[in-house]
Amino acid sequence: MSLRDIGSPKWFRQHEFIEKLNMQAILNAQSSQSEFVKDLFVSLGKIPTLVHAMILTEVWKHKVFPIICKLKDFNPKSTFLLYMVIHHEATIINLLETIMYHKESCEAADDAVIDLVDYCHRKLTLLAGQSLCREVPAEDRITHVQQTDGTSKQDLQRQSDLLEFEISVKALSVLCYITDHIESLSFSVLSRMLSTHNLPCVLVQLVENCPWNRGFGYKEKYTEGKWRPVLPEDQLKLSKHDGQVWIALLNLVLKPDCQRKYDFNNFNINQLLKLRGFLTDTVIDQLPNLVDLKNFLSHLALSDPAPPKKDLILEQLPEIWNYIVTENSNKWKAIAKHQVTHVFNPSENELREQATRLANTYNLDLMENLIPDKPKCGACGRQGAKRCSRCQGEWYCNRECQVKHWPKHKPVCQLMTEATQKL
Repeated sequence: MSLRDIGSPKWFRQHEFIEKLNMQAILNAQSSQSEFVKDLFVSLGKIPTLVHAMILTEVWKHKVFPIICKLKDFNPKSTFLLYMVIHHEATIINLLETIMYHKESCEAADDAVIDLVDYCHRKLTLLAGQSLCREVPAEDRITHVQQTDGTSKQDLQRQSDLLEFEISVKALSVLCYITDHIESLSFSVLSRMLSTHNLPCVLVQLVENCPWNRGFGYKEKYTEGKWRPVLPEDQLKLSKHDGQVWIALLNLVLKPDCQRKYDFNNFNINQLLKLRGFLTDTVIDQLPNLVDLKNFLSHLALSDPAPPKKDLILEQLPEIWNYIVTENSNKWKAIAKHQVTHVFNPSENELREQATRLANTYNLDLMENLIPDKPKCGACGRQGAKRCSRCQGEWYCNRECQVKHWPKHKPVCQLMTEATQKL
């Protein structure tokens, strides 16, 4: 798939398949079923293909999408396909988050792991920069069902920025899983993380600034794709993202291979010693393994570690980003004009066909058959018998519960119904 093909019917078919595989992989993982999606990607050697598709979309968003947004003569009837392209990167990183948890997935990624490490570094430095400048998104992004044809190009750009934050948080999960299995990966991956990108220092910045927490005293935390209020008694609890940063630090600082490779110079030592102020008893109670990190830092403050061992080794370099950028250099505007003419300005019939295919992709009945647990009543939590006839998205055990829950469900129901009608 080339950059010029993004948004084409061939690309759209690939997007449908990846969306379905992503949903299936999540369902398998959540229900502790056999993770056959992961097994297929591993056995067929398709994880590098996923990484390439994700970075291809990333390059498109950085190089082509801004040009499209600036074209004054581009006023499409629907911006939904543009949104699907923007969302494609999030779908892939979400799928990778599910399958890269396993050691065999990291090994099957082969040389693409180096490109994936570089990708994660780009996203984490973005997170660290946003938190340092207090530019963390102040709202939730809209979802597939909330996206409407009336969305302007400016709104799409804003949604792209909001989605970038969510993608960056997912990239933290992927990096954490890679560090879990670092012993089984090549020396080049280790060198890329510790020497080229100095990821321990990037992670220190994330501990210091916590981009997934906001408000004085952390009154809100970013959880499962949304900003959610935090009860006073829960403010000291580590979130999933906090835990992933600490686990990645444990792996990159304490694992023997990492300690031999990492350069504990004065700057790096001073950065790592900042962590001591965050290793409180409350934090260590929640992640007991952090006591090893605390002890190591105490020792680090009083001693000079041996310099890293310098071996003469041929090191692999990431290829995907550089290849895509080099291949399309000086073609960005031509690609943008081609896509607005032939891809992102579909006819009514093409829009209708895309809507039908998307409806099949997100078929509620099909997905519910895959879930082992029966749907729950939105009001009382008992097993649902019938669902809302308007939006088809909420279940109820009886008419009384539906009437009781209507004031709360009404705004969501209207949004989903309007979006479906516009499709």
